[in-house]
Amino acid sequence: MAQLWKGRFKKELAKETNDFNSSIKFDSRMYAQDIQGSIAHATMLGAAGIIDRSESNKIVQCLSEIYNDIKNGSLNIDMEAEDIHTFIEGELTARLGQTGKRLHTARSRNDQVALDIRLVLRNEIDIISEKIKELINVICNKANENKETIMPGYTHLQRAQPITFGHHLMAYAAMLCRDLDRLKDVKKRMNVCPLGSGALAGTTYPLDRSMVAELLGFDDISANSLDGVSDRDFCIELAAALSLIMVHLSRFSEEIIMWCSWEFKFIELDDAFSTGSSIMPQKKNPDIAELVRGKSGRVFGDLTTLLTVMKGIALAYNKDMQEDKEAVFDAVDTVKMCLNAFTPMIDTMTVLKENMRNAAAKGFINATDCADYLVSKGLPFRDAYKATGELVAICIDKGLTLETLPIEEYKAICDLFDEEVYTAINLEKCVNDRLVAGGPSAGSVEKQIEKAMSAIK
Repeated sequence: MAQLWKGRFKKELAKETNDFNSSIKFDSRMYAQDIQGSIAHATMLGAAGIIDRSESNKIVQCLSEIYNDIKNGSLNIDMEAEDIHTFIEGELTARLGQTGKRLHTARSRNDQVALDIRLVLRNEIDIISEKIKELINVICNKANENKETIMPGYTHLQRAQPITFGHHLMAYAAMLCRDLDRLKDVKKRMNVCPLGSGALAGTTYPLDRSMVAELLGFDDISANSLDGVSDRDFCIELAAALSLIMVHLSRFSEEIIMWCSWEFKFIELDDAFSTGSSIMPQKKNPDIAELVRGKSGRVFGDLTTLLTVMKGIALAYNKDMQEDKEAVFDAVDTVKMCLNAFTPMIDTMTVLKENMRNAAAKGFINATDCADYLVSKGLPFRDAYKATGELVAICIDKGLTLETLPIEEYKAICDLFDEEVYTAINLEKCVNDRLVAGGPSAGSVEKQIEKAMSAIK
């Protein structure tokens, strides 16, 4: 297929150069958006009197036919073409002759590409957002089932204070809700139409840019033609938002991996989301979680690629920018793939409530509540802290817990203790007395669930 820029050149492009220069292998996925943008452009050209309206109508009709032919498989994209834009325009010209050649009036591939990628990513943001909402919904349902399931909360991977599994899960729901907000913000700044910027300096034709923007569902048109074709900050911003999603999925995966180990045994993954060992028959491996954790690095790499490509490019368009699509499309595809596997894994996992409760009982995680009990008796917190620390040391020496330590041992440390201390350090009471908004009590978790569910409606 002939290059759109061939007129200046006397020699055919070397195959090696064409292969290196070509982007069709990864930008062919934009065929629908390229046609969509071209239909809007052709419609505007006819309406503005830049080309004859009858020719505009023919172009629009033929572009629709090309779209249907590609979609139903009767037209195969030529993978030897320079890019998807060249292929579609070439096919249009083959079918319409001179009329087809009028499509590119008042347009450059620079603003065409900038348009196509925005159209693609805008749609991908909607798809990813729906997948995140599905995960949030699953997390909320699982949290509601476990709003009274006692487990240890950790700092430094050391048992710290009692919480519920529902409370723990809702931490991830909160993170994912912020991820949704970030995607909305990215889409808002992305949803600006660059078409009409031309190669870099606009055009002398009387374009109706606002008409094109409206036809394509954009909120506005780009304010500066140089900026319209020469920046990919919206790709970078999306990759950054996707990277944060992967950070959250990776952290969640790390905990899933720990929780299903024999050392924790807090959960059990469904057989459909686990694998075995080729040599060790007893193994049940959390491969999905491990792969999600691993693929986070891939998305971070895509972000780094985009930042590196863009950091040293003078205005306006440079061929370096062709590298934007592979990186951002890979980030998009990876996140979708991870969410597709991760959500049903969480939905089908079994929570081993008794094991969580036993772990909470053995970790002295009610020590803070013991100290608070002394404070309620009038002892300064620092003295209460010291006394409770001494009690923990005694428990460790004697192989006991604060719940099983005799009251005589308590009184030997501080005479303010009485039998009420056992009520004060009851794990369920420790959790449900934390009535502060955002805390682990069942009522607070219910409010967190309600808030998260309202965010995904």
